[in-house]
Amino acid sequence: MNLLDATAPCYDDVVYSAIEHTYTQYLLHGGRGSAKSSFITLLIIIIMKMNEGVNALVLRKVGATLKDSVYNQMRWAIDQLGLNNLFRATKNPLEIVYKPTGQKIYFRGADDPLKIKSIKPDKGYIGITWFEELDQFNGEEEIRNILQSTNRGGSMFWNFFSFNPPKSRDNWANIFAQQDRPDRLTVHSTYLDVPREWLGEQFIIDAEMLKQLNPTAYQHEYLGEAVGTGGAVFDNIEERTITDNEISTMGAFYYGMDFGFAVDPFAWLKISYDAKRKIIYFLDEIYQTRLSNSRACELIKQRQSATNYITADSAEPKSISEMNELGLKVIGAKKGPDSVYYGISWLQNQTKIVIDKKRCPNTYREFSCYEYKQDKYGNFISEFPDANNHTIDAARYALNDLISLRRVKFISKSSIGVY
Repeated sequence: MNLLDATAPCYDDVVYSAIEHTYTQYLLHGGRGSAKSSFITLLIIIIMKMNEGVNALVLRKVGATLKDSVYNQMRWAIDQLGLNNLFRATKNPLEIVYKPTGQKIYFRGADDPLKIKSIKPDKGYIGITWFEELDQFNGEEEIRNILQSTNRGGSMFWNFFSFNPPKSRDNWANIFAQQDRPDRLTVHSTYLDVPREWLGEQFIIDAEMLKQLNPTAYQHEYLGEAVGTGGAVFDNIEERTITDNEISTMGAFYYGMDFGFAVDPFAWLKISYDAKRKIIYFLDEIYQTRLSNSRACELIKQRQSATNYITADSAEPKSISEMNELGLKVIGAKKGPDSVYYGISWLQNQTKIVIDKKRCPNTYREFSCYEYKQDKYGNFISEFPDANNHTIDAARYALNDLISLRRVKFISKSSIGVY
């Protein structure tokens, strides 16, 4: 069977790219029934047949789950491709051998890292590594440590990641999937991308019923969307590309800066604001730890005119003074009672917060993952956490005059005095 005939059209780009080795990382995420895992098993077989000396390592977090999941899935792929006579599958050890060349598919659990490090192929090297159910692993550091062991000894590597996005947007796997890397191809797929007959009528009925009864659950389970946990502070975020031509039509720009050094990063933002439509546009960022004030000034001067004012945290008068001496125009933000609460509330009340995550990846991550605090029972409370909010603070400072003006107008009409 031809591989393209055995897979959904949404994966055609992955097929061509993997065969031509255009990328090293292939991240496939989405909802139930999108055939991600089935597709990857088929593709692994094809890559091995086309590249003698390339062995594969298939991983799940827990080794005990391998036999009844990815091992059987791989045997299914071999059968679908009509290659049963060319492969030998064994359960002790749990592996599959391509008989013409001796290439192997190894199966390991990340709960026993020594078994991963001890893999020494008889021929060739580990060229393919597949992390199934990525979100079940312990984080990006664990993934990185495994790849440091497997991505060696060869000239070409294919690293596959597959998972259904967890509900919370701040789950590490969802954040990992947001990364824009030049060596990665990311595909989001759903059951709607798969031929209906592959799934069966009951699957479709169940999906459509959930869509009617619980749209949010449907979005998460069947469309593979990270719908949050009910505690997202900003529900007005729109992530999209902002072109240079679009920026050229924008009016005034605003610049904000939040100081940091060792643990907390230094954050600088360039923002545009459409007052008529109440839309904020995030256009550029600097986000870095251990950045001296002098080096920060150099980077800023590459991105904006030194004549433009930057509004910064007024709690850092020494840094503000030093940056002014270095040629920038930096002023401290106006603060008052509940200024953090009011500033974030103002951001929440805008029609849209448009972020180009290629231009501002850290801004997108912090805004999209920012959630209300929780009490000891796990209930969200109306309090904003003072963590992972460096670009949020920089945005408040950049738009400080607009926020302060709106606050003054509100207070003048209010008998309370503080909002």
